[in-house]
Order: sequence, then C-alpha cells, then structure tokens
Amino acid sequence: MATATTSAPAKAVTGGSFLIEERQPSDIFTPEDFSDEQRQIAETAAQFAANEVLPVAEAIESKDFATTRGLLKKAGDLGLMAVDVPEAYGGLAMDKVTSAIIADRMSVLASFSVAFSAHVGIGTLPLVWYGTDEQKEKYLPKLATGEWIAAYALSEASSGSDAMNIRTRAALSDDGKHYILNGEKMWITNAGFADLYTVFAKIADPKDPDPGKTKMSAFLIERNTPGLTVGAEEHKLGIRGSSTCPLILSDCKVPAENLLGEAGKGHHIAFNILNIGRFKLGAACLGGARSSLGNGIKYAKDRKAFGKSISDFGLIQQKLADSTARIFVGEAMTYRTVGMIDAALASIPEDQARNSREIQKRIEEYAVECSILKVWGSEMLDAVVDHVVQIYAGYGYVEEYPAERAYRDSRINRIFEGTNEINRLIIIGFLMKRAMTGQLPLLAAIKQLMDEVMSPPSPSFDDSPEDALAREAQILANAKKLALLAAGAASQKYMNSLADQQEIMADLADMLIEIYAVESAILRARKMRVPQVHAGDLGVLSTQYYTARAMTILEPAARRVLAAVAEGDMLRTQLAILRRLVKHEPADTIRIGRDLARHAIEAGKYPL
Repeated sequence: MATATTSAPAKAVTGGSFLIEERQPSDIFTPEDFSDEQRQIAETAAQFAANEVLPVAEAIESKDFATTRGLLKKAGDLGLMAVDVPEAYGGLAMDKVTSAIIADRMSVLASFSVAFSAHVGIGTLPLVWYGTDEQKEKYLPKLATGEWIAAYALSEASSGSDAMNIRTRAALSDDGKHYILNGEKMWITNAGFADLYTVFAKIADPKDPDPGKTKMSAFLIERNTPGLTVGAEEHKLGIRGSSTCPLILSDCKVPAENLLGEAGKGHHIAFNILNIGRFKLGAACLGGARSSLGNGIKYAKDRKAFGKSISDFGLIQQKLADSTARIFVGEAMTYRTVGMIDAALASIPEDQARNSREIQKRIEEYAVECSILKVWGSEMLDAVVDHVVQIYAGYGYVEEYPAERAYRDSRINRIFEGTNEINRLIIIGFLMKRAMTGQLPLLAAIKQLMDEVMSPPSPSFDDSPEDALAREAQILANAKKLALLAAGAASQKYMNSLADQQEIMADLADMLIEIYAVESAILRARKMRVPQVHAGDLGVLSTQYYTARAMTILEPAARRVLAAVAEGDMLRTQLAILRRLVKHEPADTIRIGRDLARHAIEAGKYPL
C-alpha cells in the first residue's frame, strides 16, 4: 500500500472559528475530494472488513482472541496497521484523512474495530509522538505489522473522566535503573492479549510524600514484565468480543529507559492522544451507521406486511431518511475536520516536520471540532441503530439478527474517549479559553451582535431558485447569531464561573454542535454540485432534512440558556430577539424524507 496524500487540501483556519466566520465550499475537504489512492485504500479496508472480519464474527464475539490477533496481523500485512507510523520504522506515514478513512471503512463489527482502533490510535501514537529513537526502533516495526499489539492504560476505578486523579504511583529505584509501579488500571482495551502497554502513573517525590506533589508520567511496559498481572475479562453489555481487563501493578519493575516522554509530563501525552481518538471515533461511528443502515434497508425491502414491502410504508421511510441524512452530515463534518488538520500539518516548516510537539500543537488547534465529532458521531450512531432495531421489530430484539448486536455495541461510544458530558464541557470551555486569551475574537463578535440585534430589522430569506439551500443558509446565519446571543448572555452573568454551570455549558455546546453540522452539510452539498445546486440532489435533500431537525435542538437550548441567565424585561427582550432569529419557513420534511428514502431503497444501502 502506498503512502497516501490528500488530493484537495482544505483551508487551515483557526479552530472554533466556524461560529464567527463564513466559509466557502472550496475551503473544506469532503469525501468527494478523496484521491485515487485514498479511494483504493478505502476499498481495501472495506473489502477486508467484509471478507475477513464479518465471516468470523461469531468467533470474535465469543472472545476467541486468536482469531482477533490473526485478523490484526492480516490487517498489518495489508499496511492497514501502519497508518500513522513513520516510514523510518516500517510505517506508511499516511495523512490523517487516510487514517480516518480506514477507521471508517473497518467499522462493520464493533468488537473488532475497537481492537483495531485502540491499537493503531491510542496504543501506538504515544510512542510515535513521544518515544525516543531507541524506543521507536524497538517497538514500532512490530506494532506496524501487527506482530505485537498495543494497549493504553490510563483509566482507574476512581478516575475515568478525571484523568489527573490517578492513584497509580511510580518510584525510581535506589540504583536508578528501574521505576517501581504500584496500582490498578481499569477498562483497558486489548489488555487480554496486548504485548505492550502505555501505562500512566504519578512519580512520587521521595523528599515530599504529599501525593499532591506527584506528577503524571507514562511508561512502556511489556506483557512479561515482573509485577504486571492482567486481570480477568470484563463481561460487557456490548463490544463483547473485544478484550477489556484490569491491569494490576504490584512492585512492577519497569526499566528506566522505558519512561515515555518527560517525567511529570504524562498529561500532555494523555490529552493530546485523545484528540486523535475523538475524530477517529467519529469516523468509526460513520462506518457502523452505514453498515446498520444497509442491514435495515435490506430487511425493510424483504419484509412483507399487509401485502407489500414495509419499505413502502411512510414511517419506515422516515427512519431510512433520517439515517441517510445523518450519515451524509456526519461524513461532511468528519472529513471537513480531518481535512483542516491535514492542512495545518502540511503548513509545518520542513525543518520541523518531525517535531512531535509541533504536530500535536497543530492537531490541538481543532480540539473543539474533535470533541464535536465524538459527541455528534456517537449520538448519530445511537439514533441509526435504534431506527434499525425498530425496522426489524421483534426480530431486532433477537441475537441472531444484526440489529440487536449493533444496538448494544453502539452504547459504549458515548463513554469512550471522554464521556459526551465531559466533551460538551470541553467544547465550550476550550472556546471560551481561546476567547479570553485573544486567540479567537469571540468576545468582539458577541459585542457586535448585541449592537446589531438591538435594532429591529427582520431577517430576510433568499428564495432564489438557483440555490436550493438558500433557506438553510439563512437559518444557519441566524443560528450563529442565536448562539452568540446565548453565549454572551451567559458569559455576562457568570463571567469566570461559567464553567460551574454545566447545564448551560451543555446547551451552548449543543448549539455549536448543530451549527457545525448544518454548516458542514451546506458546504458539502454546494461543493458537490458546483456551480449550481439542484433541489433533487441527495446532498441537498439530506441538508434540508437535517437542518429542520437541528432547529428542534437549537431553539430549545437557547431558550433554556436565556431563561437561566436573565429575567424580567431583559429576558423578554432576549426572547423577542430569539423569536426573530428562529423565524423561518419550514421545509416539507415529509416530501424530502420520501425522496431521501427512495434514494436509499433503490441503492439498497447508504446511497453515496
């Protein structure tokens, strides 16, 4: 497999700036921009998933880890495990779009895709970014081929989302040759069969026993290291075929040279890796949704009731339409985001191209967008698998049909890579932090909006026939104003204590998430049909359908925020502005939904 390059680089813009700046279709990367190499890699990954993974699904689900390891090795032989590994260590050094494509296309059976993603992502990347040359030479070639499997051990029983509160401790031996680790890690993916673990612990200062003075560090620990014990497999609601075990460290002797990165700087490793994990999880959710929708369409076409196929029934078509629209929007959001990351990485000066800190800084620029993909993608997949269970009806509740397993498997995604609650707080917290430090002119945009909305002009709608998305574009423009209004009102009341108002933070995050979703869809649909957008296009239909749904989230969220931060005349004034901003002519989602469903039924799968 050759190293892939992005065929149509996106514009590298400031992270989070979508709320206050306008974008053009040419600014973003979409699936339609995949290069020939990327399409070939997508096909390779998809065929591997269909021809190698699905036929042994039952063995994987029964925790036959020899089967899982064999598949991972086969994936390594195809180059699919070398996604982000430098060429110097046997890797392919692919761009992030290609990495996301593989995560997407491999995700037809969650138990396997979880094992795969944990290995190529959080299992391997800490070493890629922070390892010494000696560490990379020792481990990366084995990880790139699948000869060795990697795992990432951060979580503990008392510190899931609160990662800095880990209790595992490390102390340097008297001779300085080893670190002695004690503690227990929980919910470690691939733990049952991994060969190399990235384990986080706090190095205790022997001169100061106060635990508060300890600093998080990361260590590379091989499976046969004395003092390391892998606990029993967890029996889980979903992803039952993936390995999830605790790790017990009891005077575990780790060679000093296996310290990963700098002592006391492990939090940089932990948090920077998560941004990659989040956009890859969003991509994987796309693959899972596409697969589930395909199963739902096939069943709906085959199942007869009242003398005809149930795919002819409007309420079944509604579920197919909603799923199709969500997947279209998810593709637009995911590849827009990863395209921006690639553009940012491409702008690194040549003499800094291998500088891990510079790479991480460029990726962290899009922390808001990565968290959005994680939240939106996991909740999109939940909606799609729920639709498919309902389409299968009673059979959807039976294990021998694919809907039941997909429904169970989906639930973990709202917990992985930081819970959706934590990620919602990150979205607003990171955005406000950037505003306060002047990196993003958000406060100026809020002030400009407040000056504007105190004037009474009503929004005008462009019903120009040459652009079928004029209504959606106007809704988007007003939604951005609404989000700025709500954020400004909340910031004015709570100032620096806004972070303590989690319900308000979550509502503001939901508004940003929907704005990013709608804008991504509009830009993709317009880019698909340059220079003219037609009403019957699948992209247009999906965008129109989804925008109508987004407004059912945006408006109530804004109302809740305003009601929480204002009262009396001020609240009445703000609600009057809200009513002005949400006023629009509704789309005929019944007709649009039927057209969308027709596309999906005729294709027999997601139609793009």
